[in-house]
Amino acid sequence: MHLTAPAARRTGLRDTDGMAVASFVLGLVGFLVLNVFLGPTAIILASIALIRGTQRKGRAYLGLALGVLDLVVLVAFMHVDSTVSWSF
Repeated sequence: MHLTAPAARRTGLRDTDGMAVASFVLGLVGFLVLNVFLGPTAIILASIALIRGTQRKGRAYLGLALGVLDLVVLVAFMHVDSTVSWSF
């Protein structure tokens, strides 16, 4: 009797969970630096993780929300500064 999933399935699920965590971390770091790159990357990773059925749905949704907020913060600072970039 074989009680564990095949190796390919376990690896794929672990990769998907890693994408969920990575999207959360990138979204969080994106508030401080490179939000124009890290925000969309967090959104893409979170979307892929959710589509593939990650076990860490909460982190994927947080990564998605943080990625969107990164872009909102970028647009807000660009509007205030009237430039394409922002700084402290």
